[in-house]
Amino acid sequence: MAERYPDSYYAASANAAPKRPALQGEVAAEVCVVGGGYSGLSTAITLLEKGHKVTLLEAHRIGWGASGRNGGQIVNGLNASLSRIRRIHGAQAAAAIAGMVTEGGDIIRERVKTYGISCDLKPLNVFAAHTQKHLKDLAEERALWRSFGHDSQDMLTLPELRAHVTSDAYVGGMIDRMGGHMHPLNLALGEAAAVERLGGVIHEGTKVTAVDTEAATPVVTTDGGRVSCGTLVLCGNAYLDRTVPALTPRVLPVSTQMMATEPLAEDAAKAILPTDACVEDCRYILDYYRLSADRRLLFGGGTVYGGADVQDVIAKLRPNMAKVFPHLAEVRVDHAWQGTFALSFSRVPQMGKLGGNTWFAHGYSGHGVTGSHLFGKILGEAIDGELSRFDVFAKLPWYPFPGGRTFGAQYSTLGSWYYSLRDRLGV
Repeated sequence: MAERYPDSYYAASANAAPKRPALQGEVAAEVCVVGGGYSGLSTAITLLEKGHKVTLLEAHRIGWGASGRNGGQIVNGLNASLSRIRRIHGAQAAAAIAGMVTEGGDIIRERVKTYGISCDLKPLNVFAAHTQKHLKDLAEERALWRSFGHDSQDMLTLPELRAHVTSDAYVGGMIDRMGGHMHPLNLALGEAAAVERLGGVIHEGTKVTAVDTEAATPVVTTDGGRVSCGTLVLCGNAYLDRTVPALTPRVLPVSTQMMATEPLAEDAAKAILPTDACVEDCRYILDYYRLSADRRLLFGGGTVYGGADVQDVIAKLRPNMAKVFPHLAEVRVDHAWQGTFALSFSRVPQMGKLGGNTWFAHGYSGHGVTGSHLFGKILGEAIDGELSRFDVFAKLPWYPFPGGRTFGAQYSTLGSWYYSLRDRLGV
C-alpha cells in the first residue's frame, strides 16, 4: 500500500482521499501516464474528457512531490520572462507563448468549478519590489504583457502596495488580478478524484523502474508489474530521477523550503495581508508567502541546487520572515517542510517526444502550479491529434547544464550568488 505523505501543513490539513492500490501483474492500457502530480493529472483529465482511456502510475501518493508541497500560488507566466523568451527564442516564439501564459490559472479555476474541488481557492497575486531596479523591471514586463493583450496587471506605488502587504521591506510592486492561491495538495486530490470520476485508473505506491520508449508499444516496468500501452506520458519531473536516461541531463533538481506558523488572530492576519493576496518578491532567491484558510502565514523561500535537503528549515526561513514582518520574529512555527522542483537551464519548461509514442513535459523551474496545468492540457491535446501548441515548445532548443548534473549544481549556485549580489546592490 502507498506510503504516508511527508510532514507538512498541507498533509496535516488534507481532505480525505482513498489510498489507491499498487499495480500488480501485467496490464494493457491505451494511455499510461507516469506521475501523480499536476502535469500527469492535467494530462489525464484532458485525455479522459476527450474520450481516451487512461491509467496513471504514482510512486508514492497523489501530489506527494512538488504538487502537494509548493507555495500554492497561481502565478501567471513562466520562470523565464517574456522579454527573456523573446531575446533567446525570437519574437514569434514569444508571441505564441504570450498567448498561453495566463491559461494555466484559467484551467485551475475551471476544474475547481467543474469538479467541485475544495481547495480554498482565493484571488490576487502581488509582486513586491525591494529596489527601484525591481520596480523598473516589473513596469517593463507589464508593458510587454500589455502589448500581447494581457491587462490584468497594475503597478503599485508604495502606499498602494501597503494596502495589500503591510511591510517596510519594499518600495512598491505590481498586482495581477488573474493570479491567486489555494491549498495545493487538496487541488491535486480533487483532480485525482476527477480522473476517477471520468473513468481513469490510478495506481499509487507504484514505482517505475524502467521504460522502453523505443518499442512500437511502449512498456513501463514497475516494482510490481508491467504496463504495455499505446501511448506513454512521462510526467515525473524532478522525481523521475534517473529512470529515463534521455531526460536526466535536461533538468537539475532544486529543493526549496516552506513553513507554516501557528494560526494568527483574525486582526493580526488582516494587519499583515489586508486583502488576503499571495505575495512573492522580485529577487533571484525570492521569498513567497500567503495566508492559509485558518490564517497561518505560509512562508517559503531558499534554494539548494542539486536537490539536497537542509537540516533546519525553520532556522533558514525565520530570519527572512522576520525581515518582512519583524513583529512575527518569535511567532510559533507549527510545520516546516521542503520539496524538489526541476530546473531547466533556460528556465523555460520542456515538452517533447522520445521514440515513436512517448511524450514528456518537465522543467517548470519553480513556476509549476500554472505551467504544469497548461502543459498537461497541451500534451492531452497533442496526443488527441492537435499538435499546434505542442510544436511551439517541442521545437524550442534545450540546453544542458554545464558539467551535467555532476557540476551543474555548483554552476547554478555560483550564478545564484552573482544574481543575489545584484539584488543587494540594486543593479
